Amino acid sequence: MTPASEGTGAPGTRPSAVPPGERGATRIADRVVAKIAAQAAREAVGPLPPDAARPHANVVVRPHSRPPTSGETPVDAAHIRVHLELGYPTDIGPRCHAVRRHVAERVGELVGMEVPEVAVQVERLHLTADHGVAHGRTP
Repeated sequence: MTPASEGTGAPGTRPSAVPPGERGATRIADRVVAKIAAQAAREAVGPLPPDAARPHANVVVRPHSRPPTSGETPVDAAHIRVHLELGYPTDIGPRCHAVRRHVAERVGELVGMEVPEVAVQVERLHLTADHGVAHGRTP
């Protein structure tokens, strides 16, 4: 038997394709998704004051958020909570919206999961040096 025909039946033919529902699946750990989400939040927030904590994330991955259509593999859904600190003054609403959007896009692109929810929790605001000096304050 030649290597090309080994286990395939007739020489030169390909083995029959395994239907998507019967194939194995890659499972991505929640902590990996959380690290990707935290990195995406850092990208969206931009530079922070030196004493600010880096953004971090908690993730809950729920299997098969929607039933797959014909020929499609089931997609898991990542529900993400991002904890971050922001410089102040800032327009908090638009900054949080930008973080939500960027985290959802990056996790979707890199992990291939649906991201129906990204909750942003601002834990602390840091007075920027420029703002304090302009108002006669010292840090």
